[in-house]
Amino acid sequence: MEDDALQSSPGGIQVIARAARILRVLKDDTSGMSLGQIAEAVHLPRSTVQRIVSALRRERMIIVDVSGRGHRLGPELSALAEATRYNTVERCRPLLIGLTQATGETTDLSVMRGSSMIFLDQVPGTQRLRAVSAVGAVFPLTTTANGRACLAKLPDEQATRLAEEEWNRQGIKGDRAAFRSVLDRVRETGLAFDLDEHTRGISAVGIAFADWQGDLHSISVPVPTTRFAIRRAEVESAIRNTAAQIQKMLYRGGP
Repeated sequence: MEDDALQSSPGGIQVIARAARILRVLKDDTSGMSLGQIAEAVHLPRSTVQRIVSALRRERMIIVDVSGRGHRLGPELSALAEATRYNTVERCRPLLIGLTQATGETTDLSVMRGSSMIFLDQVPGTQRLRAVSAVGAVFPLTTTANGRACLAKLPDEQATRLAEEEWNRQGIKGDRAAFRSVLDRVRETGLAFDLDEHTRGISAVGIAFADWQGDLHSISVPVPTTRFAIRRAEVESAIRNTAAQIQKMLYRGGP
């Protein structure tokens, strides 16, 4: 009954939309904002913002900074975010298993965090010679299939900035134009490759997707380079099928 009432109430839906706008503004400004600053940012009357913020504070989705710097996102949102991340791993697990069964190769799930890729889950391959990385391992963006796949999902300016920051940290003189061409190719085909570039003897193919929260993830298949050329077409086909399954999963909220 409550759901029906909400759906039939334009005012109720409008309040939800306004609350979402306020939360997004606070997400973008982590230093804390006053009610007046929030009202200005979301283009709403201060009294309206005050009512919505008060309701969100009761649900612990917004807190008042103890240092007096204004309103910030609350702990309840962090708890919800962690649950979402867990669900992403849990829901992708059957896809990793299916991809490993289809290829016989190791499959990985990673997430883009700042300027790195962090491995969240892995299903080891069934081949005697196989590529294995530890869950929790941190990989760079520019030389890995999963990193390139995620960079290609970003606006070109942001992707280039992250690439150049990585090159500077590593003391590498990167070729901006050449790397942009690499990302353009990923955007065109949907597949990213690491051909013996990150770890000698290992090549990989990867895809990227944004989860329900907007975090960029990648599923990748690392393969010993000695058999990558032979297996490439088969692995590409299998990971494209996985990409299609991911889109269905994201659309309906579960595998």
